[in-house]
Amino acid sequence: MELIFLSHGTAIKCIFLFYFFDSVISTDEAASPPLLSLANLTLNCDELMLGQYYCEDPVIDHNTQQAAGCPEETRLVNIKCFPMLGLECKGLIHGNNQSYFTKKAPCKWTNGKHFSVALLLSVFLGWLGVDRFYLGYPAIGMLKFCTFGFMFLGHLIDMLLIAIQVVTPADGSMYIVDYYGAGLTRLQSDNETFVRPPDYL
Repeated sequence: MELIFLSHGTAIKCIFLFYFFDSVISTDEAASPPLLSLANLTLNCDELMLGQYYCEDPVIDHNTQQAAGCPEETRLVNIKCFPMLGLECKGLIHGNNQSYFTKKAPCKWTNGKHFSVALLLSVFLGWLGVDRFYLGYPAIGMLKFCTFGFMFLGHLIDMLLIAIQVVTPADGSMYIVDYYGAGLTRLQSDNETFVRPPDYL
């Protein structure tokens, strides 16, 4: 058994440090405000962040293969969303043993033009302009008809543009494509997008 003897000065220093740190900790604990309980905070349902709710797919119209009732003006439909288990929010709709809220989701308005039909017409009859007539571009269709698809060069270009869905129906609608099929969406930079610069800048 070893005995540790402290000198008079060392013992006073140890006692001083003990009381000093104890007073600092006690002061910090007394000054710190009480923590807010998240259980007491209730947000509006539209204020929930990603990961705090999940949404169902929209109801699909079998004829258009897009969200049922997609309006031409807004191209937005209501979908059901559910907060994650244990979360509550203001604005929940209770019914059919479900508690949900609604959010607006983008949809594609269609007007009867099928992507598969447009592509087949472009491949086989594009040099006669039939694909452009089908999509609602009669002037370009007539030019292709009179020039054999601009000497087949326009025919090849239109095949590519229709295949990658750059050329769409003239009325502004979207192609009828299977909802989970080969529909393409072009992303453009706007006020809602942000490109994060590299860390070294």
